[in-house]
Amino acid sequence: MFAIFTSDRYRDHTTPPGHPERPERAEVMQAVADAWRGSGGVVLQPRAASREELLRVHDSKYLDRIAATAGRAVSLDADTFTSPESHDVALLAAGAPLTALDQILSASPQLSRAFAFVRPPGHHAERNRAMGFCLYNNIAVAAAHALHLGAKRVAVVDYDVHHGNGTQWMFYDDPRVLYVSTHQYPFYPGTGAAEDVGRGKGLGFTLNVPLEVGATDSDFVAVFRTLVVPVLDQFQPDLILVSAGFDAHARDPLAGMRMSAEGYGVLTAELCGVSDRWSKGRLVLVSEGGYDLTALKGCIELTVAIVAGKKTDLPAIGASPGRSAARAIGAVRAAHAPYWKL
Repeated sequence: MFAIFTSDRYRDHTTPPGHPERPERAEVMQAVADAWRGSGGVVLQPRAASREELLRVHDSKYLDRIAATAGRAVSLDADTFTSPESHDVALLAAGAPLTALDQILSASPQLSRAFAFVRPPGHHAERNRAMGFCLYNNIAVAAAHALHLGAKRVAVVDYDVHHGNGTQWMFYDDPRVLYVSTHQYPFYPGTGAAEDVGRGKGLGFTLNVPLEVGATDSDFVAVFRTLVVPVLDQFQPDLILVSAGFDAHARDPLAGMRMSAEGYGVLTAELCGVSDRWSKGRLVLVSEGGYDLTALKGCIELTVAIVAGKKTDLPAIGASPGRSAARAIGAVRAAHAPYWKL
């Protein structure tokens, strides 16, 4: 069974006028959730993440600093802000995938797949630092919760156009969590080189696929089928978590990629296939970026249909890599030759 987890509270996190991570994004997600419910689909409310759950990946003093912003508008860095409601909203954002995992990883699972429509996003938040519009690292909190609930191998796949620096560093030396990211490079936040492969016992369990500006659907499909899916199949995850950012879409104002909603659909379908092979279908997506409202709506609607099994007739996108993908594939193969068969 598939469910959407969301709350109308997500629009209460407000940002300064002109900020791309604006409340209208929550309204788009809520509209998709309402339509899904109207068609007979399941939409559930999230619980708030607890301090104990956040402490698995965040520093105690950092949690105190974010909690102290409650009721206030605060600038945390050049592009990351709170409003009076943001602290409570961020706890719900971190809690949404936890609510899904409580059911998916229970002794008698009620769900196998879920999509958490949340804001603020999370993958840039580091252990003790807010950045990139993110307060708590929602996907990292979810991965740590999955391990707490008994998962042995968790794969986090991040197809947001920006590298998820926070998620990478939180699990950089942990072989239980495979972090995979496809992203525009060089680009904000400046991390995510192919040579960043992990540390200590985590060597090989960070797989960065840095793509040059202008990469297309075919480029992304090529790197997924050549690199991402083969590594996931070798890792054999108990669960797949997806940082579902849709800002590599051609319409997005913050990046320079040329993906379509259908391209994202093919990537999502590939991940569904891996989850069916190794994870008993267990797959949880958590929203990240995506700042053109029309593109965001189209991508989310198609993703929901694919993950729920309602859409299977995707267009055939050739996995013929252009220059951007070919260079990335070569760099990743060289960096990961000691760890994976690629």
